[in-house]
Amino acid sequence: MSQLLTIFCITVIDTLGFGIMIPLLPYLGDRFGASPTVITWILMSYAVCQLVASPIWGRLSDRFGRRPILAIGLTGACVSYLMLGFAASLYWLLASRVLGGLMAGNISAALAYAADISKPEDRAKALGTVGAAIGVGFMIGPALGGVLAGNDVQGASFLRPALVSASLAILGVLLVWFVLPESRSAVQRHASSTGDQAARKPMELLRRLPGLRNITLAALLVTSAQATLESIAALWALKRFGFGPATAGLLLFTLALVAVVFQGGLTRILVKRFPELQVARAGAVLYLVGPLIIALAPNFPVSVLGLACCGAALGLWQPSASSIASRQARDDNRGAVMGTYQASGSVARIIGPFAAGPLLQAFGTSAPFLFAAGMAALALLSLNTKVVQSVGGADRPGG
Repeated sequence: MSQLLTIFCITVIDTLGFGIMIPLLPYLGDRFGASPTVITWILMSYAVCQLVASPIWGRLSDRFGRRPILAIGLTGACVSYLMLGFAASLYWLLASRVLGGLMAGNISAALAYAADISKPEDRAKALGTVGAAIGVGFMIGPALGGVLAGNDVQGASFLRPALVSASLAILGVLLVWFVLPESRSAVQRHASSTGDQAARKPMELLRRLPGLRNITLAALLVTSAQATLESIAALWALKRFGFGPATAGLLLFTLALVAVVFQGGLTRILVKRFPELQVARAGAVLYLVGPLIIALAPNFPVSVLGLACCGAALGLWQPSASSIASRQARDDNRGAVMGTYQASGSVARIIGPFAAGPLLQAFGTSAPFLFAAGMAALALLSLNTKVVQSVGGADRPGG
């Protein structure tokens, strides 16, 4: 099994386990009597903890290798799923999300691994493969979680999905230890442990690398739109159409299916014909259009069209923006760079849920999607000519 295929499988397993729980958390919170604001803020707690932990895990993966970080993250995820499955109150639900966020170094380590083993000209393709793996997990996971829980809002089971997610995390650990080779040599790990450690801290990296700073800002805005959609989708399906967990999972399946089709095929073709920044900009445009369609849709079929646009946006944005970020790194700080870039996603996943629940509660089901469209519009403004000059084409960082 090739290294890229192995990291693809591990990433699918990781995100599949996470994706299984996505459509269920709002229903579990609703069962405990929580308001939409409280539910989305509990979801936000994961991102708050991930924001703190992700850059640290990135630096540790530079120093100790990608494999240990992947294994530790998957083990932590397993424990958090079990806590969630047996949760008897909102406090246990919150504790499971806090632990999961603190242990969430897997995606940045997987992206860094893919960048390690690819040539610069193939990096977008390799990162697109990891992005497709994320898409596959988020495509199958919510649908599987909904099926395992059932479509009865009051009688849905949350223990079965949690046990499946925990089992998948254990399978991922086994693949890491027994199949996946380390992508960083002992010499590279030693260089990371003895070099300028201050230069690997997130704020210092952003100060020294203008290209990383610019693409990270754009990613913050785009991912805020995505996080708003993800955090409110199940509540939107429940409040507007009365759908249960299984139907909400199928809606997220539709979004992820389109993302996988784009990441697995169309985006690879586009990045060969157009600059990566143009492809990323196209993704931001669709993140503007998709939520607007959902917000203004007169019926459910039109809403599905909006979800499909959001899936296409994810498929275009994720691999192209990740590749731009990876081009700002050297061999000895790639994990730190990707961890810093991923931290923008954590901030975005704080902004999205923080705004989505109160907006829905105060102004109705369309309001969060209008907010998401606004975030995407700001991202488009940030991807201007100056940014093109800063991030377009450099394969090594300056400073």
